[in-house]
Amino acid sequence: MANIQQIAQEAGVSVATVSRVLNNATSVTQKTRLKVKRAINELNYEPSMLGRNLRKSESRLILVLLPSISNPFYNEIINGIQNSSIANNYNILLCETDSKPERENIYFNMVKNKLADGVISMDPTVNMQKLNELAKNHPVILCSEYEEGGTIPYVTIDSELAAYQAVKHLIRLGNEKIALISSDEKFLYARLRRAGYERALKEFQLPIRDEWIYHTKELEFQNGVQAMRMLLQLEEKPTAVFAVSDTLAIGALKALKAESELPNPIAVVGFDNISFSNMTYPTLTTISQPMYKMGYLAVDMLMNSMKDEKVESIVLDHELIIRDSTMW
Repeated sequence: MANIQQIAQEAGVSVATVSRVLNNATSVTQKTRLKVKRAINELNYEPSMLGRNLRKSESRLILVLLPSISNPFYNEIINGIQNSSIANNYNILLCETDSKPERENIYFNMVKNKLADGVISMDPTVNMQKLNELAKNHPVILCSEYEEGGTIPYVTIDSELAAYQAVKHLIRLGNEKIALISSDEKFLYARLRRAGYERALKEFQLPIRDEWIYHTKELEFQNGVQAMRMLLQLEEKPTAVFAVSDTLAIGALKALKAESELPNPIAVVGFDNISFSNMTYPTLTTISQPMYKMGYLAVDMLMNSMKDEKVESIVLDHELIIRDSTMW
C-alpha cells in the first residue's frame, strides 16, 4: 500500500502539503488539492486512522466495563452502546473485569495513557474509589448500576419503584406470602429492589419474614434453582416469589417445574426482561428495562462529557410485563 511520501512524489508536492490536504487545511490551493487527491486515487492510498488519532490525542475508542460478557442482561445495552458509538465515529472495547482488580487497573491505565477516550461502566463490582479518581480527569458514565450520592453521571431506572410495582402486582393477585430471591446486598440494585419489595408488603400490612428472603452469591440460573429448592423445603411455603433478576427467576421456574407435590402453583416475577424470559414455560412476568435506550443514551452522555459539557443523570421509565408465570 502506498505511503504519504509516495503520494507527495506522485503529486509533485511536499509531504507537508499532502498532510494539509488530508487534514482539510484551507491553506492549500484548489489546484494543488486536486493534484494530491488525484495521486491518492491513482495509488489507492488509505490514510492511517491510528496515526491521525494519535496526532489529535484521541483514540476514537470507548471502554465498556462489565463483570461478565456471558450475562444476557448486558446484550441489549451493548447493542445500544455499539450503535450509538458507530454513529459518533467511535469503536468500543468490551472489558470483562471478572470482578478482578488487576483487570480494572489495566483498563483504567488505557484511559490514562490515552489509548481510550472514555469509559462506560455497567459493572456493579467495580472499585468505585478508583473509578471516581479516574473520572476527575477523564470522561466516565455509569450505566444501569450507579453510586448513591456519587458525582459520576448515570443512566438507569428506578429499581425500588419497579420492585414495589412488581410485588404489588403479586399482592393484587391475592398472594400474601411472598418470598424474595435476592443477591449480595453490597450491590445497590439488590438493596433497592429489596426496599421496593418491603415497601409493598408494609403498605398492605403483610409479613416480612427472614426465612422467605434468600440471598444468592451470583445471578446465575443455578442459583435461582437452589434458592427455590430451599424455599420449597420450608414448613410454611410462600405462594409467590419475586426475584431481583430474570436469570434467578428462570432458575426458580425450573425448580418449580420439577416439583410434583405442590398443592397450588407458585407465582414468579423476575426483573430485566431478558430475551429468554419470553421463552420459558410458563413465560415469565418481569420488569422491563429499556436496555437498548440505556446504552444508546450512555454514549450520548459520554460524548457530551468529552466536550466538557455538563451532563445530568437520567432515570428512564420501566414497565411491568405480565405473562403466564403469575397466571398459572
